[in-house]
Amino acid sequence: MKKYVFTLLIAAAFGNIKTAQAQQKAYDFMVDGVKVIVQPSGNDIVEVQTIIKGGVANYPVEKQGIEALAMRGLTECGTLKHDKNSFKDALDKLDASVYGFAGKDFSVIRMNCIKSDVNSVWPLYTEAITEPKFDTAEFKRIKQDALNGLKATDSQPDAAIDKLATKVAFAGRDYAKQPQGTAEDITALTADETKAYYHSILTKSHIFIVVVGDLDRAVIEAKVHDMLSTIKQGRPFELKKSFFRVYNNSFTAESRDLATNYVEGVTSGPELDAPDFYAFQMAISIFYDRHFLDIRTKNGLSYAPQVFFASGTVSTAKFRVSTTMPNKYIAVFDKLVDSTKKHGFNAGELANMKTTFLTGFYYKNETNAAQASSIAANEVLHGDWKKSLTLMDNIKKVTVEDINNAFIKYIGNIVWVYQGDPKKVDPVLFKNGTLHNADNPVSN
Repeated sequence: MKKYVFTLLIAAAFGNIKTAQAQQKAYDFMVDGVKVIVQPSGNDIVEVQTIIKGGVANYPVEKQGIEALAMRGLTECGTLKHDKNSFKDALDKLDASVYGFAGKDFSVIRMNCIKSDVNSVWPLYTEAITEPKFDTAEFKRIKQDALNGLKATDSQPDAAIDKLATKVAFAGRDYAKQPQGTAEDITALTADETKAYYHSILTKSHIFIVVVGDLDRAVIEAKVHDMLSTIKQGRPFELKKSFFRVYNNSFTAESRDLATNYVEGVTSGPELDAPDFYAFQMAISIFYDRHFLDIRTKNGLSYAPQVFFASGTVSTAKFRVSTTMPNKYIAVFDKLVDSTKKHGFNAGELANMKTTFLTGFYYKNETNAAQASSIAANEVLHGDWKKSLTLMDNIKKVTVEDINNAFIKYIGNIVWVYQGDPKKVDPVLFKNGTLHNADNPVSN
């Protein structure tokens, strides 16, 4: 009875979401050559995100961290009209926020406030984007903050193993770069070169703008036009997408004094526009549950085993565990993968995952900020922001045959990395497990 009631509640929730979207339809238009995407919100909050495309592809490997520092410096180093403290004070009086951050594929400069304060906050937002000062003293401070942040991150085993996996798996590719930089690269950066770099990527060809809020189109158009008036056009920009192929199992170990050992594996995922993109998402989500059951519940090999699909201009599947028995882990893992390829997933698993996945998606996207982020990511990665609104339809189309084929196609050879006690792991087991002779290797 409880399950029946829950199902009805989920169905009602989906129905309400579709109705709300139909009543408040998102739209886009161009302002001075820049795309503006608007999603009416039905509430009094306004979220604005200016997206700068490119991410790690924008800078050379020796300048890792420069874009992240630039994003932080927009509000932390003052503007031509306000020093850092007066800028923050002006925002605090309105309980508003303006700040930027950098990622692998794009950076975001966001503004959030209540609708009645837009006229007061927008000038500050425009000021941060178009007139950043990059004060030398303040820049020195945020550099030190960045260095402290790197030390803190490196002390976290989950973050450290993922950083190592990224470095090894994507060696020689843009995706090997760390958006937050390295201590060596950040130390060498200056305020002047960071400011110059920022203005080199702040071009109309690099950006688009997302607005989630109930503002009239004419108001948005006027404010965006004003903001863009000092921004140059720039050279045409095209986001580079590539397929990640693993030709052989590999194993890289790094000795590290830890309470337990950490293992992470990286393998292929579908390209963003591949027809089996959503099927693979479903397959990995179901495999997460199977992996958790086998690794933790049945064998007690790890407290929090993880499986996830990392989608971007390069998409991958990742497997991560902390374990005192890495050799036993890989044996259980290989057996689970082979069993999944042989017997496949079933209709019940797919039906349950569709409900779980979609419920989680809509729950996460209740806020204006989350909706804007979803629209932004789909526009950058898929070249189609509307996919953020049609996810439910795409997921509904996925069949059991689709997810089984996708799992077989992409889960093959794996780049394995290890941090911990080298004496407790046998590299041969990771290099010569059952995955190396998969019947259906990745082809793309």
